[in-house]
Amino acid sequence: MREDDFSRLELNLQNCLGNYRYFRSKLKSSTRLLILVKANAYGHGAVEFAAMMQQAGADYLAVAYPIEGVELRKSGISLPILVLTAGTDFFNEIIEYKLEPGIPNLSALKIFSSLLREKKIENYPIHIKLDTGMHRLGFMTSELEELKTLLQNCPQIKVKSIYSHLAAAEDPEQDDFTLRQIKMFRQNADSISKAIGYKPLYHILNSAGIERFTEYQYDMVRLGIGIYGISALKDVHLAPVASLKCKILQIKKLKAEDGTIGYGRYGHIAPEGTVIATIPVGYADGIDRHLGRGRASFSLNGHQVPTIGNICMDMCMLDVTGVPAKVGDTVIIFGEAPTVNEIAELLDTIPYEIMTSVPRRIERVIVRK
Repeated sequence: MREDDFSRLELNLQNCLGNYRYFRSKLKSSTRLLILVKANAYGHGAVEFAAMMQQAGADYLAVAYPIEGVELRKSGISLPILVLTAGTDFFNEIIEYKLEPGIPNLSALKIFSSLLREKKIENYPIHIKLDTGMHRLGFMTSELEELKTLLQNCPQIKVKSIYSHLAAAEDPEQDDFTLRQIKMFRQNADSISKAIGYKPLYHILNSAGIERFTEYQYDMVRLGIGIYGISALKDVHLAPVASLKCKILQIKKLKAEDGTIGYGRYGHIAPEGTVIATIPVGYADGIDRHLGRGRASFSLNGHQVPTIGNICMDMCMLDVTGVPAKVGDTVIIFGEAPTVNEIAELLDTIPYEIMTSVPRRIERVIVRK
């Protein structure tokens, strides 16, 4: 398929590298930078994005599930890969593809170390997840003594890092809670390091943490939404990496007597007539149905054109009355204008959801200029 066929998600390499340099500039030269490429790189295309980050000089990648790490390895990605939600069912695949599991509880540690013992493997890298207040995954403080005892008697593993996750680093009103999380993390991580006799990498900062709590960067930071162009700071405007674009399939000039447009007949033709353009993206492509009926506008030849009628599964219609338009012209769903933030605000959600809603059937294309 050609790059200009149907629809595509363009990944702007220069914007991506600019965002990378912005966050890298906040770190000491010795601080390692981990890039999150889980959920298909937040919808951007995991393989394509991981390759860009490997070329840019990232130190680590992180995925949510083992299958995501396996995909990257099969695609030639050689960077260390942390599996944040390793579970216990795919430890064989984790070992086979040289992935590094995040270990959040005693049962997972026991199962993994037992498997390594069977395979006669020692010093396999793992990452210990601490719960400092997110209360999702991770070791509670009350579990540390048993954890330390297990680690002291387990030559099969090597603790590569100790990490935790900030719950509200982007919210200044919750800075006291964030600082308590950081303090608890440091105390518990130091306790583990002392028990095992060596210091693993420490990391707790996410994208918002890198921007707002830079002094706690420790040995590594985890860069997620920021690399894709979303800042936690109102006065910082990062460049969007992804632009969802498609081509106009058909244009119709409708008269009032032609009736209505789309499913449910919610698209109404103006008395003087309406010109509509049909584009090949719908709710199966991440265009939420709540964006229909004129609630959202997309960019066409420098103009913002509203949706008209209901969003269909594979298509939607735009009111292009009075706007220069022809079959084959490009429509921008999100990118520079409208932005992902603007679409998210219309839907009362967050940019993450908009990005990750773009399915794999939309081709990812790296634009290098």
